[in-house]
Amino acid sequence: MEADELRLLLTREGLALLERAEAGMDERTDVVREVSRLRAEGHDPRLVAAVLTQARLRRRAQAKFGDFARGMLFTEAGLEQATRLRVAAHHAGRMRAAGVVSVADLGCGIGADSLAFATLGIEVTAVERDEVTAAIATYNLADWRASVVHGDALETPVDVEALWFDPARREGRTRLGDPADWSPALDAVFARAAAQPAGIKLAPGIDRALLPPDAEHQWVTDGLETVEAVVWTGRLAREGVARSALVLGDGVAAELSGDASHPEPGELGEWLFEPAGAVIRAELIGALAERLGATSISAGLAYLSGPAHVATPLAQAFRVRETLPLDERRIAQRLRELGIGELEIKKRGADVDPAALRKRLKLAGDERATLFATRVGGRHRAILADRA
Repeated sequence: MEADELRLLLTREGLALLERAEAGMDERTDVVREVSRLRAEGHDPRLVAAVLTQARLRRRAQAKFGDFARGMLFTEAGLEQATRLRVAAHHAGRMRAAGVVSVADLGCGIGADSLAFATLGIEVTAVERDEVTAAIATYNLADWRASVVHGDALETPVDVEALWFDPARREGRTRLGDPADWSPALDAVFARAAAQPAGIKLAPGIDRALLPPDAEHQWVTDGLETVEAVVWTGRLAREGVARSALVLGDGVAAELSGDASHPEPGELGEWLFEPAGAVIRAELIGALAERLGATSISAGLAYLSGPAHVATPLAQAFRVRETLPLDERRIAQRLRELGIGELEIKKRGADVDPAALRKRLKLAGDERATLFATRVGGRHRAILADRA
């Protein structure tokens, strides 16, 4: 969004038009026709473009922000990198639990984390280098105890107890692979975080070798998607915890911590467990196996198995029906015999394209199941199972 479009949008006419356009649009709306209709009413073409862009972004944002999205403004890049509200609430909860009463959100983007901090009564100073994004953050935080500063994340002076960083990892539509190119650069962020309690949001696939050793490294799964890694420093890091996994769901939060380990392989039992992505990223599969009373189904694989069902948000559980050779014809024949017409296919340790395999199996029937293409005891096998 350009600055002049935002100025038009942030007028009484612009915001009223946005509310009206949003109320009348859904996924079936003909956008070209809507543009023509609004321009025929005499609205500035730049305002029409800004309004329809915001209406579209608000619909997309509901997946991250729920009903909050209807009162917010966005940029494409800002929405892409913004923290989901449920995850941001966890960040804020950790800040409050550590006794933090003021925080600087350095590189605040559209203000997602700042919004979560402010809703818990933490005083927020949000700093954003991009002028348009800073103005949008100001709008999004207007009703809360927060101030937005247009400035550089590392050069703007702030007088707060803790820091929050979410370095920009994109330049326009281009993803920046080198942490030195991020804004601010990762080394500079870590140097600042070493001197003051901080939380640093990173991509979940971050190279662990880049992470500072004297901090807590936490990977977060929200629903079924692993969304981030966070480095916590100072008093925001829990004593004695070097790495942890957090799994969030509807009304559920489960954590696991420990040392990096992988369990010894054992026999395939009645139950198969697929650890949450955060557990795998944090290399805490051994700690999870101990909690479940399970072993690995094959050396180096993350699938676990045990004799009993243990319900936990940290893993999905499946009751094993049978194992088959990892042979497409044998699998297809058995699925026909069982009348399985709906098949979820998962793979680990096997060179299989689930989408292509599903098409070739020509499924038919009313039953459903899950098929694991994997290794058991070092041998390629197909495991047919049912979700708990």
